[in-house]
Amino acid sequence: MKLSGVMPALITPFDTNGKVDFKAFERHLTALRAAGVTGWVPMGSTGEYSALSNAERDDVLRFVKDFAREGEALIAGTNAPATREVIENTLRAKEIGYDTVLLATPFYTRPTQDELLAHFRTVLDETNINLILYSYPYKDGVEIGFDILDALADDLRVLGIKESSGSLQRAIDIHSRYNGRIDLISGSDDIALDFMFWGADAWICGPANCMAKACVDLDRTFRSGDLKTAREKMIVLYRAMNILESGKFVQKVKYGCELQGLPVGNCRAPLRELTIDEKAEFRAAMQPILNW
Repeated sequence: MKLSGVMPALITPFDTNGKVDFKAFERHLTALRAAGVTGWVPMGSTGEYSALSNAERDDVLRFVKDFAREGEALIAGTNAPATREVIENTLRAKEIGYDTVLLATPFYTRPTQDELLAHFRTVLDETNINLILYSYPYKDGVEIGFDILDALADDLRVLGIKESSGSLQRAIDIHSRYNGRIDLISGSDDIALDFMFWGADAWICGPANCMAKACVDLDRTFRSGDLKTAREKMIVLYRAMNILESGKFVQKVKYGCELQGLPVGNCRAPLRELTIDEKAEFRAAMQPILNW
């Protein structure tokens, strides 16, 4: 399976009682589809998966699966602290209808590189599902190193790596070393255009929840070969992307959805609402994107 285009790392809407709001979810997904996204990535960190029960996660995965149309990519987040739990989550996702999962390093545990390689291999062997690796060392404390990628590069079930290190040099290394074996997938949103230039055909994008039209337009402009215009559009996006990366990412993305006229509720604790000043800063950066 070759992934391409902008695929939002989906938020999870909540109602005023803190329950998953599926009516708001349907409105949200409908707007994203109209903007031109190419697939769906529920139950990642942007979706607050660690704050949901297994039953809620399954309900979200099932809802997104039922909403998806033929030809739209479906990628489930099934992460957990322990290999056994990842396998259980992945098998449930597979039963629901997902054939690809996105896996970061197990949180809290900080495994060594040898332990991490064994983890991914065990998940693959026990589930026989397609895998997209997710390297986000700033959040997880562990990088998916090149020894791991070397060991997995010829496994046809390992489709790509969502690279969220923020290191362009590492992205270039991944593309040059594994082109045609492991796809580079953009996960560093404020340098997404640079990732496109260095071979990232797909962008798993949390900010697309609140700026899908602009992200899709940037992707299409780059693909058209108009690099000058693509650079100008990235400059407009950069300020908002940079503010997102500065902290309180999920809260800001959800507030951005509200600015787009599609409120999706607050985050679950311990995440708290933005301050007045934080809202004002992000709202100002979003203005040209709202008028895209």
